[in-house]
Amino acid sequence: MHCKETLLRSSSLRILVFVLAFLLPALAQAQVNVGRPKLIVIVVIDQFRGDYLNRDYAQFKGRGFRLFMDEGAWFTDCYYDYANTKTAPGHSTIATGAYTDGHGIESNEWWDASRSDTHKVTSVEDERYQLVDLPASSIPADQPGAPADAPHYVIGASPLNLRATTLGDELRLATQGRARVFGISLKDRAAILTAGQAANGAFWIDPASGQFTTSTYYMEHLPVWAHDFNASGRIAQAEQEANAVGTRNFFGTVGKTPAANRYELDFAKAVITNEKLGENGVTDMVTISLSANDLEGHQYGPDSEQEQQMILSLDRDLDSFFSWLDQTVGLKNTWIALTADHGVAPVPAVAAKLGIHSATVDMKAVYASLNAGLNARYSPGAQVSYLMPEPELPYIVLDKRAFEKVHVDEKDAEAEVAALLPAAVSSQAPKADGALPLQHRLPPAPQVVGVYSRLALADGELPPSEWGRELAHSYHYHGNWYVMLVLGAYQMQGSRNMTGTNHFSPWSYDRHVPLAFYGTPFAPGAYHGRVAPVDLAVTFASLAGINQPSAAVGRVLTEALKPIHPASQ
Repeated sequence: MHCKETLLRSSSLRILVFVLAFLLPALAQAQVNVGRPKLIVIVVIDQFRGDYLNRDYAQFKGRGFRLFMDEGAWFTDCYYDYANTKTAPGHSTIATGAYTDGHGIESNEWWDASRSDTHKVTSVEDERYQLVDLPASSIPADQPGAPADAPHYVIGASPLNLRATTLGDELRLATQGRARVFGISLKDRAAILTAGQAANGAFWIDPASGQFTTSTYYMEHLPVWAHDFNASGRIAQAEQEANAVGTRNFFGTVGKTPAANRYELDFAKAVITNEKLGENGVTDMVTISLSANDLEGHQYGPDSEQEQQMILSLDRDLDSFFSWLDQTVGLKNTWIALTADHGVAPVPAVAAKLGIHSATVDMKAVYASLNAGLNARYSPGAQVSYLMPEPELPYIVLDKRAFEKVHVDEKDAEAEVAALLPAAVSSQAPKADGALPLQHRLPPAPQVVGVYSRLALADGELPPSEWGRELAHSYHYHGNWYVMLVLGAYQMQGSRNMTGTNHFSPWSYDRHVPLAFYGTPFAPGAYHGRVAPVDLAVTFASLAGINQPSAAVGRVLTEALKPIHPASQ
């Protein structure tokens, strides 16, 4: 009997060991896939409106966009909840889960009273650092090896102005710096602001040559592998693909073609391979901001044949990149998000042909009218400039030095500009020129929907509505006085006969972007509830078991998550 019990126990033990041998790896794999992926990839398409995916779905092939639409969690109704629909604020919002009032980036560049009264400061400009390993043609004139026609100074870059942590920052903090985080883009602001303050590196291109560079904020010199990439002939290949061989303006020529997307994605492969992302025993992250769509979109608009070809080409390029990612890191070990920094308006003439009340406003003429009115009020007979130059909506920046000389305070100055603006804008109404689809219709005239002083924005004196919330989310202060001008829908800054388009407004076409996820935690399907880009960083942070970024206001998108068994927690 004793012998039988011993045999039974021995047999049971062998069965238990056998079962555990199968179960433990499975449970460990569940832990890796659900809580700690090897790699997070965030793909941001610059100027990519949310409706593009629906519009062109039938023409997508492979596992490019369809990786998200057929196999991932795809949110069809994602809208920014603010009015600052530009590149720098958008990338900051995606990374921090906050809006401008939380992360501090309200535009691509601005007048900063504490730093300069002669030029605007870019969102990532930082004079304390330098750009590294530039080609000879871009070396500043005061540096050794500079050519005769070198620029006088090349300003460095950093996340100095970013007032909140990013998802990447929180990954670095949670792993005591073991997680490796990188940002990639053609644009410095898109690479830096999505990566964050603690990132291991951010890379963008020298506009003239197309060579990837970075700032001494991150490293003293480019890694050997990045030098090798720049010298590999890949730039010449991109120029050839873009029919721009020998260009001295890579950003402006190659940058607006599909060749730029392939160029960026190849550099992303080099980053992942050489920095050994996904091989560090913790979750690494790379953000890839694809800039070409924005450069092309501004010139031709969202309804053009060029835009459709750009999208279909990008679909193929993403398919190729994701296939490569599957063969290297493995898609089962990777979480991927897809979104955009902002949408875009139709070309005004395209919208007008359909009867939409679309119009353009010449802001130089508006400024001239405003200055004339301000001079009449405060300095009759003089020609004082009361506004800072280079107008760019939605902000009209006042030169407070000029107002202080005539003893006008901020409240009165902003109130006066706000009072003069409607008439200054309406004076730009176009005349009928035969371009309208129906000749009996009057030409559309610019409309002023709202003018808000900086003091009103700062004090929250805004409509108690979604509109008011969007404006409040757009506020930040850099020491200048200003007013915020909101034109009517489908109206924008530009010349009367402009053939391109823009984005900057609180209207839905500028705020609508895609939001989609692929990875083990996500339940595939199309989700039609209203969501926002701030939800991306918050959802990833929750799934990874780390703190949300410091100013995050988004929510975890639980409706798109698979139920998790307690054993896999």
